[in-house]
Amino acid sequence: MLPDQREKVYINDVGPRDGLQNQASVLSVEARIKLIEALVDAGVKSIEAGAFVSPKAVPAMAGTEQVLGGVPAGAGVDYQVLIPNLRGYELARAAGASTVLLVICATETMNARNVRLSVDESLQQAAVILRAAQADGIRAIACVAVAWECPFEGRTNPAAVMELSGRLLAFGADQVVIADTIGAANPRAVYKLMADLARDYGASRLACHFHDTRAMGMANAYAALDAGIRHFDSSVGGIGGCPFAPGATGNIATEDLIMMLEQMGLDTGINLPVLMDAGKLAGELLGVETGGRAAAWRRLQREKEEALV
Repeated sequence: MLPDQREKVYINDVGPRDGLQNQASVLSVEARIKLIEALVDAGVKSIEAGAFVSPKAVPAMAGTEQVLGGVPAGAGVDYQVLIPNLRGYELARAAGASTVLLVICATETMNARNVRLSVDESLQQAAVILRAAQADGIRAIACVAVAWECPFEGRTNPAAVMELSGRLLAFGADQVVIADTIGAANPRAVYKLMADLARDYGASRLACHFHDTRAMGMANAYAALDAGIRHFDSSVGGIGGCPFAPGATGNIATEDLIMMLEQMGLDTGINLPVLMDAGKLAGELLGVETGGRAAAWRRLQREKEEALV
């Protein structure tokens, strides 16, 4: 099969938002733009660039409007921003955001901890935001958080996730992201839920977001892939974690996900060596170790290739 005939898988790198929001170091606007530029250089076409949330609650996301104003334009990149409510949507619209992301948790306790609303209240708010986005020509994505397990209520009822997803799509969400917020899912549960969702709503309208808390992030990504999902969130360097979800550690590393998908013969359009440089940059900016679970092996292979040049 020719390279341009390979089946495509679409990656949204959430490092500049989800990856940074729970770090000890708070990066400047300039540093966040630098990280995004590195991702663009690697060929990443979808990036979560920031969030219009309270800077008191999430200091790492202060100045998101400046980030949007400073990222590379005209590169065919979709810059997503998280919004918690209608006010956040209005700020995102004013800043020129082309895609907004809103989150609803699949359990009442987590939703209350996250946005201080009941699930039903969040759905009512989502309906208003999604209608506004359609009228304004802004792409809107909805995320169903704690889709497999909640840190407060335990295992999540799959029926609740199915219902939430269906309602959000009916309200006009362009895509629904199913998130394993605390990294508690397992491959069998992932395959079952995603296969059911794909059957009822279509795989093309769904994406998955995994954390690697229990070292099953990549196995869960493969299970979702096997269920027909072709859109995934991941974070450069494996950085991440939710400040409102106890136990949530880093997202699956974009480097690990790209390596797996490309070795399987799938096309991501992302240059892995250049992406590795972006992951290294993320670690240098934050002062932490980054790179994903296969980082040492990838570095060794790269050194071998460079030695032959």
